[in-house]
Order: sequence, then C-alpha cells, then structure tokens
Amino acid sequence: MFNSRGFWRSLAVVVVCLAALPAVAQDLPDVLAARVTSTPERARLILDLSNTTEYAIVSLADPNRIAVDVRAQSVGITTAPPVAGSGMVGSFVTKLAEEGRVRTELVLNVPAVVQQAYALEPVGDQPARLVVDLIPTTAEDFAARTASDLASSIARGAPSGSSPEADAARPSEESSGPPPVAALPGGSRPLVVIDPGHGGFDSGAEAPGGIREKDITLAFALRLRDTLVASGLFDVALTRDDDTYLTLNQRVDLARENKADLFLSLHADTFQEATIRGASIYTRDERASDVLDAVLAEGENRRDVVAGFVLPEAKPVVADILLDLMRRQMRQQSFMAASAIVKAMEPSITMRRFPVRQADFFVLQAPDVPSLLVELGFLSNAKDITNLESDSWRDEVVAAIAKGIADYFAEVGKPE
Repeated sequence: MFNSRGFWRSLAVVVVCLAALPAVAQDLPDVLAARVTSTPERARLILDLSNTTEYAIVSLADPNRIAVDVRAQSVGITTAPPVAGSGMVGSFVTKLAEEGRVRTELVLNVPAVVQQAYALEPVGDQPARLVVDLIPTTAEDFAARTASDLASSIARGAPSGSSPEADAARPSEESSGPPPVAALPGGSRPLVVIDPGHGGFDSGAEAPGGIREKDITLAFALRLRDTLVASGLFDVALTRDDDTYLTLNQRVDLARENKADLFLSLHADTFQEATIRGASIYTRDERASDVLDAVLAEGENRRDVVAGFVLPEAKPVVADILLDLMRRQMRQQSFMAASAIVKAMEPSITMRRFPVRQADFFVLQAPDVPSLLVELGFLSNAKDITNLESDSWRDEVVAAIAKGIADYFAEVGKPE
C-alpha cells in the first residue's frame, strides 16, 4: 500500500485541471522569490512560496514563451533577477496577473517544452517551492503546443476584458488535463525521490586526483532523474540538484513531507581495504550485515557531526503495534525494491557478494517510505574509480536501476 501524495504535479504544457480554491485572497499563499538558471540543454525556474498551491503551465507564441501561473495572493518581487547562465531562456518576469493569480513568463531563445514540474512542501528553513524544468524541442512541436493551448483557452471562453492568449493558463475546473502518458495500471505515477549523497562543504569520500563523492553522486542522480522522467512512468524529485549541503534529517524529511513512493540515496564510499569493490544496495536494519557495513553506516550517520553540525534529537519512537506494522511493511517493500534493482544490475554491473545488504543508515529511517541506499562503488578501488568516472558505465548503471525500479512498481502496483 502506498501513500497518496500531497502536492500538485503537471508534466505537460497544457492547461491543467485544478480543484477550486477559496476565492478569498488571504487564503492563498505569497510568491516570495523567483529565479531561473539556463544552459543550452536545460533551464529551471524555481518559485519560492509561503505554502504549496495549484499551478498551470502553457506555451505562448510571438514571442515564444512558457507561462507558469500559480494561485497566490501577492508577489514579493519588484525586479526579476537576471537569468543565471545563458541558453534556452533569455529573460523572465513574475507579476500579479489578476487577483489570486501570479504569472511568471519565460522568454525563450529557442523552442522549449516542460520536462517536469513538481512542488515541494516547506521543510525547516526552506520555503515551499515550485520547480519547473525545460528542455529543447523542435519549432514544429512548440507551434503545435501553442496552437493547442490557445484552442483550449478559446473553448473554455476567456472572461470579458481578457485575451484568450493571456487567459490560456488560467486554472480551470473545466479543462481536460494533461494528455495520457505511459503509466502503471490506473494511470497514477509513483514519486521517486533521489538523494545525491553529501554536498556543499561536505565532500564525502575523496580519491586521488580530486575525485569527490558529492560530485559523483550528483552527476549520477541527474542522469537517473532524466532517464526516469523520459520513461513517462514516474514523477521524480531530487533532494539537491546542485552543490548544496543538506542534513540527514532534511533529506529524510523531504521524502516524507512529499510522501514519496520510493527514496534512493546515492553514495560512493571508501574502505581501508582497497580490494573491496562493486555496487550494493542497503535497506535499514539496526544489525549491520558485516563489519564493513557497520563502518559505512557509522561514517555516514556521523557526517553531520564531523562537518560541524549536531543532529537534532530524534523524534520519540511511538512504541505501538501500528507503527511496528508500518515499519515492517516498509522494510518488506524496501527489500523488494532492492532485490528488483539488483536483479536488473547483476547481468552487466560488478556487484559485491550478497549485494542486497542491511545497515543502520540514518537516511533509511523513514517509517512510511520504502528507502534504499545505493553504494555505486568504492573510491578506494582503482577499477571502481575508473567506472565511476566513465560516462558509458554511468549510463549502463542508470539504465539498469531504472529498469529495476520499473520492475518493482510493476510487481507491487501503483500508488493509491
């Protein structure tokens, strides 16, 4: 059994069907900040919000633009910051389009399409966020999308004094929603949260030549995200998509707050014996599989303290039958997911003996989210280092993990 997810998602640039919200402005959140990063291959919009809200996305022409509308009462931005980097997006503006609706328009240098869009609940000092990722598309595809979006707007009927183009992304209960995509039976996509280990001043394990675990895990996570999203089977979120430091608690909270259906934490550690090599996948158990597993878990769990941070006190354990049953269920599902991924990896990837293992990693503690820690290899082994730096090896492992994830969800069924 899976948790329903408590935030809104749209993965297509069409008018999105949204449930009605109270019309009173003070019931809506505020848009606190907006920023855009852009390269020739990818662009990202991040909106900081005082709380999660509904949104819609539309393609507009003359000039080519992507418009993102959110239900909000105000926008705390007087002048939009410049686009960070150069490439797909030339400029953007965020403004109050009308009462209860804030629009961000991205002016495109090249035709683009939304690859994924997802909302994140506020966690700690981090506000709620709407994240929209763009990738290039053809001029023909973009023209078809703008025409379809405009036709949908006209069919709904723009209100008096508003042009169909300006109204195209207006939230509407009458819109038909995104077109169907390949998905699990029932049409619901699971949410996979990928956690690139370490980040910021916490580099993780390091190898000669300046190879750092935090860079390896991030590069791998980005490839895995793109592969999962391209399949059309999953919604995907990252705990970090840049060189940002997150505590272990924050990583777990992001998965729990967004009610993830699977949480994967990526690592590439070191060990004093240079002969140890190969990939493995961990599920949580207070009793480690062997001495190496205990050492790896202890090192990861103490990383925050070593970096100068003290972990907050763990929440009191609710010692009742329901919680115990929940933990058992999550461990069973975690083991099933680990087994499916290992089965997909074993034919072509070097694995440790007994690759499905157990250890008491802190990031695997969520009682309500199936959680795995993937050790991609060891930065203390020369052959593993060569693999971890190889684009072809990364692509092969990403493909195998993606297949394993798909096989796992095909076996257990879709989210509720």
